[in-house]
Amino acid sequence: MTFSSPIRIGVLGAAAIVPVALMGPARAIPEVQVAAVAARDPKRAQAFARRYKIPHVHPTYEDLIRDPGIDAIYNPLPNGLHAEWTIRALQAGKHVLCEKPMSSNAREAEAMARTAQETGLILSEAFAYRYHPLTSHVKEILDAGELGTIRHIEAQFCFLLPLTNNIRFNFELAGGALMDCGCYPVSLIRYLAGSEPTVTRAQASLFAPQVDHKMTADLAFADGRTAHLECAMLSPKLFRSFLNVEGDNGRLRVISPFQPHWFHWLTVHGRRGKRSGRVRGENSYTLQLRAFIQAIRGKLKLNTDPVDAIGNMRVIDSIYEKSGLKQRGL
Repeated sequence: MTFSSPIRIGVLGAAAIVPVALMGPARAIPEVQVAAVAARDPKRAQAFARRYKIPHVHPTYEDLIRDPGIDAIYNPLPNGLHAEWTIRALQAGKHVLCEKPMSSNAREAEAMARTAQETGLILSEAFAYRYHPLTSHVKEILDAGELGTIRHIEAQFCFLLPLTNNIRFNFELAGGALMDCGCYPVSLIRYLAGSEPTVTRAQASLFAPQVDHKMTADLAFADGRTAHLECAMLSPKLFRSFLNVEGDNGRLRVISPFQPHWFHWLTVHGRRGKRSGRVRGENSYTLQLRAFIQAIRGKLKLNTDPVDAIGNMRVIDSIYEKSGLKQRGL
């Protein structure tokens, strides 16, 4: 592979997120070619390949990651399979963009990080919101002191998922609301705080034994800042997603911080007065894919790297423990 040749990506599975997170963005980036796909159901893989004009279909995941014509792997498999197939792909010499959450638990994330370090390959967790200008703009506002000293951060991501046979409710596949949508508030709170929190309280509402359909948690930082998060997959409202930040000299609110390219609204009351509006930017998934390619080519250091993923999974593990539930994958 030369810098003038496209990065050839193989897809593990034909998950519903693939067209949104990879196929559409790839069409906008000449440096990318989605070259192959494999799925548990070969017929589904063939149909997916025909629909999205993917040139090669492999009979198994193993065949895909061993394909010498593939440079990188996109892993949108169920949470419980992220670690196994990401590690296998890295060992096969492939860079990996792995869907969130990175793994079932922190121990798995640490193993993935070790493999990425040993192989010298790029491993990134697919938190696309991190690459939209809205996210960096919010952090710049906080870091510049426009709200004064930050006292409290609150983030929510709740929606209604009426299909209760969905794998997101499957404990064996590392399901649960905290894993699926709660990982976003955990990620955003940690990113904006710039440090790792302690979980002081957590409460789960259960869909089935050990499977949370709702989770709330309180967090504390060493410097006295606090945070609160809420996530739900059976929300009474179809969709609720926001960020609130309170400082001793102002406050900030973002409606829809995790899908900013579809819609968001930022309101700031601070030392510069009051303002509101949107922060322009490309599709978050396109920005994420472009960043992944730049990282492979040594042009960019990602902020969704394995170290960050380990930090996120440690907080998730701690929330489950505090709520009285088991860690996923154990």
